[in-house]
Amino acid sequence: MAKEVLYLKLERNVEVQQDEVRMKDLGKYTCRDQKILDRIKAMKVMTFHPEEDGGRKVISVMHLIELLSEEFPNLDVENIGETEVVVERVCTAKYKNARQTVKICFVSCICFFGAAFTIIAFHNDISIIRVFDRIYELVAGQKPDGVTVLEVSYSIGLAVGIIAFFNHIGGRRLTKDPTPIEVEMRVYEDQVNQALAETADREGKTMDVS
Repeated sequence: MAKEVLYLKLERNVEVQQDEVRMKDLGKYTCRDQKILDRIKAMKVMTFHPEEDGGRKVISVMHLIELLSEEFPNLDVENIGETEVVVERVCTAKYKNARQTVKICFVSCICFFGAAFTIIAFHNDISIIRVFDRIYELVAGQKPDGVTVLEVSYSIGLAVGIIAFFNHIGGRRLTKDPTPIEVEMRVYEDQVNQALAETADREGKTMDVS
């Protein structure tokens, strides 16, 4: 009997909202036999136990291949994705509650006032007011009396520069490129997933072949 070939592409990190984790939750699959493919996607991989797993589990591709080999002896499995997948059990409410709204407002205030304080502290550190006064005195030939065009132009330029750097005006993008924050978040996420996988492997908590 000719063997069927299954190609699987595991994700690096997945989130599930139920205790039971099935094959379809871990990545993408393709096979010429649709019946086999449907059965594979419905296969149960594990069940979360919050008191033991802490809402997070690392599963090795070798463990999945072992399960598939036991269920389908004539199936060849080709992995073209990640070798380990971090599965996280999350609880998300359908509607935002007051607590979540308060959290969003709190974080937004921290980001806004924190950034403002950083800019003020930096300008105070380099004595930007004295620099502007000196430039104005050299160009105009007299000492400034109050706010000058330099401060106004600098403030406008600073705002435009921040908008251009972060590539956002409200909810709209200036270009199709990802923003610097999005890039850094992806790098951070990759490093966290790598650390979780390595830690679980060292502690022997990875679901792997026996």
